[in-house]
Amino acid sequence: MTTPRISKPASSAILERDGRYLLVLRSKPPSKAMYAFPGGRGEPGETAAETALRELAEETGIRGENPELFATYDLSGPEGAPGSLAFFLSVFKVKADPQAVAVASDDAASVGWYTAAEIATMPAPDSVRDCIARLEAERLGISA
Repeated sequence: MTTPRISKPASSAILERDGRYLLVLRSKPPSKAMYAFPGGRGEPGETAAETALRELAEETGIRGENPELFATYDLSGPEGAPGSLAFFLSVFKVKADPQAVAVASDDAASVGWYTAAEIATMPAPDSVRDCIARLEAERLGISA
């Protein structure tokens, strides 16, 4: 008999500037060596939106505001897989000072602004790829 898995809350922040998206290169599991939106695990008593803003600031030094829920993902690993983690990911579009400079810190090995075409060739989680496709369709006025 398997024990039901409880997904831990996690959030990430989408910041876009002139058709480029802010991504961090993860230095730690579960997405080590992959490019992803700044984000991470929720802390006790923190809302999903608060997590997204905190993680954005911790990983890039940019203070975000006005989080708007964009997508959610159930990131449960294979049932019973040893060492697999389960997360419920909330992804928020955020606004920030357009002059703010991103600097990699916390568990971000590097940080950069990338186009959808560049992201398509980079190692990235499926949730990031899905969000980018939806964001590009939205940005270009195409119904997804």
